[in-house]
Amino acid sequence: MTLRLYDTRAQALRDFAPLDPENVTLYVCGPTVQSGPHIGHLRAALAFDLLRRWLAVRHPRVTFVRNVTDIDDKVLANATGDEPWWALAYRIEQEFAAAYAAIGVLPPTYEPRATGSIPQMQELIQELIDRGHAYAAAGDVYFDVRSWPGYGALTRQSVDAMEDAADADPRGKRDPHDFALWKGAKEGEPGSATWASPWGRGRPGWHIECSAMARRYLGAEFDIHGGGLDLRFPHHENELAQSTAAGDAFARYWVHNGLVTVDGQKMSKSLGNFTLASDVLDAHDPLVVRYALATAHYRSNLDLTASSWREAEAALSRIRTFLERFLRAHEAGAVAAALPEAFVAAMDDDLGVPQALAVVHETVRAGNTALDAGDEAGARGAFSAVSAMMDVLGLDPLGALARASGDGPAAESLSALVEQLIAQRAQARAAKDWAGADRIRDAFAAAGIALEDTAHGTTWSING
Repeated sequence: MTLRLYDTRAQALRDFAPLDPENVTLYVCGPTVQSGPHIGHLRAALAFDLLRRWLAVRHPRVTFVRNVTDIDDKVLANATGDEPWWALAYRIEQEFAAAYAAIGVLPPTYEPRATGSIPQMQELIQELIDRGHAYAAAGDVYFDVRSWPGYGALTRQSVDAMEDAADADPRGKRDPHDFALWKGAKEGEPGSATWASPWGRGRPGWHIECSAMARRYLGAEFDIHGGGLDLRFPHHENELAQSTAAGDAFARYWVHNGLVTVDGQKMSKSLGNFTLASDVLDAHDPLVVRYALATAHYRSNLDLTASSWREAEAALSRIRTFLERFLRAHEAGAVAAALPEAFVAAMDDDLGVPQALAVVHETVRAGNTALDAGDEAGARGAFSAVSAMMDVLGLDPLGALARASGDGPAAESLSALVEQLIAQRAQARAAKDWAGADRIRDAFAAAGIALEDTAHGTTWSING
């Protein structure tokens, strides 16, 4: 079978054919780190974690880039005299990393900060000016939307039907729909939040950041661009326009995850239903949170209620009970790598995780029936299949059992992952990338793993 994905731009399911079957490339818009993560951020991160995991089953390598927007109007607005914008951005970035790690979201291959690619952004802006698709005015630089016939291709809108761009002071704009590529320095903003440029000191607009980072880390053309449904316009529409206007083929597939509501209502602080990730993780087992967020198809909106957590906990309990029951009667042995055909078909059908979970539960029922009948071969086959499926989904309750006992295939997988990240941290320290090394250590701490640096290398242990 072939993986099919719903391409937002085509508005249709398409067979997934990567540029390089040996290395699938994926760019996802990460957080703007002006305040801590809410449950919607977790749902978005999980959607692309599941996609990334399934792509890794299908292909030898997946290069996954998820950026951090650490310079933005909102970051500056939330900074204080006691916590400058860059300190706020770093603190919030760690909160996101901790929340992602808690629910088992794998770290990206690269996680660039916007402030680390300012030269590449300026280079792209200059290309757009040279091609006649951008203009400088009053210290700002704008993308000229009417100069590019393809503007509106992602969301299938005409320019005149679009809302005006409200991402910058309109000084110097030729058209209210033009959006900012470079924002000139303004009185009252900190000097540390500006960079020298051919158009005067300033900082990049939000949209140019992702175009430049995607090009820098994945090239002028890559496989998949992902993000939340709320990013289609204006963010992704503007990314597509400016990158293609600069001559880049850009993303071949556009994938968007649905949003989260609480008790049928959009999250809002005024309604008192704004659900912070930290509150959810304090109240529920992180594995339960991951399961609950995976129960709706990634493109569907997910409505969370009190019963969502109870149902997820009950579902995981049924799976865990079967696995424990098998282990009480039999040795685990080697877990088969083969996945049930129905599971593979569900995942290949636009990442049908709810249908894949149904296959898990069907297999659990079959396994319990085999145990009741004394059919060891049938029970072992179900045990191996359930373990393999849950491992792919990052929901493996066997992993918790193995960590408790200190052995088993899940413990080996955990050890391999930890050792890989420890090696990445060592490489970062050798390159004097102290911030990168600290991010990895903080992610370990958030996941309850303690590191100890010794003269003979780094050792690790699970807290508690």
